[in-house]
Amino acid sequence: MICRPLNALLAVIALAALTACSSPSVITLNDGRQIQTLDEPEYEEDEGFYEFEQLDGNPGRVNKDQVRTIEEL
Repeated sequence: MICRPLNALLAVIALAALTACSSPSVITLNDGRQIQTLDEPEYEEDEGFYEFEQLDGNPGRVNKDQVRTIEEL
């Protein structure tokens, strides 16, 4: 009987942890365009690109030299 409330509590904690990991961001490019992302862009140092997930769920990437700022929403 104690397992159900414990499982529910663990599920709520896991969901809260996943929600906290998602941080939508806005990438502002040097030409003034803005790209909204579902998560914080990750910088791939070997390739020189920021990689991110676009609002439509597709992956995206942009060259580091084109990025002016990256801000969390």
